[in-house]
Amino acid sequence: MQPFFSTLWGKGILKWIFRVLLFQLILINISAAFHAYKFTHFYSDKAVYNQPPSAGTFLLRTWRLMVGKRYGRSPIVYTPSVPYDTLSLSLSNGLKISGWYIRADTAIGTAILFHGLGSNKGQPLNEAAELRLLGYNTLLIDLRAHGASEGKAFSLGYKESEEVKLAYDYIKGKGESNILLWGMSVGAVIIAKAIDDYAISPSKIILEMPFSSLEDHLRSRARTLGFPEEPFAFFVTFWTGLEQGYWGYAHKTTTYVRKIKCPVLLQWGKQDEYVKESEIKAIFKNIGTSKKQLVVYDQSGHVPLCWSENDKWHDTVVQFLR
Repeated sequence: MQPFFSTLWGKGILKWIFRVLLFQLILINISAAFHAYKFTHFYSDKAVYNQPPSAGTFLLRTWRLMVGKRYGRSPIVYTPSVPYDTLSLSLSNGLKISGWYIRADTAIGTAILFHGLGSNKGQPLNEAAELRLLGYNTLLIDLRAHGASEGKAFSLGYKESEEVKLAYDYIKGKGESNILLWGMSVGAVIIAKAIDDYAISPSKIILEMPFSSLEDHLRSRARTLGFPEEPFAFFVTFWTGLEQGYWGYAHKTTTYVRKIKCPVLLQWGKQDEYVKESEIKAIFKNIGTSKKQLVVYDQSGHVPLCWSENDKWHDTVVQFLR
């Protein structure tokens, strides 16, 4: 009789373990789905934007850790100090995209600038000013759900390549043939994806600290939240793609850059806590042109390189644009 009861006991334990694991899997997916939604939506509520992560009771903080916190739009604090035109361009879904167009005194071309995640077109005003001194008109764009542009949902760089195409076509329609594209972080990702999606042909490209894939980006999010990188990144990548209408695991900058044929300047800060050196090297290796340059800023993290190491940034960009 002993083996019989041992078998029953063993089966009971296995069922119990299976139920616990199943419950954990369901709980992880529920949490991942919430985080994916929160990561891809921005709200205009200033109280949301200004709320510190530690605000609220212990239960509220624990709940926020499980399901993520809401993200507010960053307010446009900085505006151009020179005359500019405000543009409104329409996406295919009807959303209005806001931009600033600033003319240079004597233009040799036009630079289109795309900000990073959670920022707005006021952020790259320093880069725009530097480029105007080098003879470029500048167009600064608010991505959807950012700045003064419409929308709440943001696909973390997958659908936003349409903003690049929209701005590129606008400048092309003005008769411009020398078009420079500059982007930081997700702004750099969407430039690469726009070339992959629409086969646009800029004269030159400057990419600063793009993530190599959505999954790698979400690994960095996990690190900042204090979660293990896996399985957090794996599940949130799945739910992000599912909620936003694409296959998240295929959202890779390393794939998009293969179609780039014009000269590329890829820049990265060695202290970057969000984008690893291995990601930048993988992107650089896959860029589809031999006319490419990788510059590392030893003292900088995931911040505008034009701010943190201005002299080096200026000298590098001047040399690249020549």
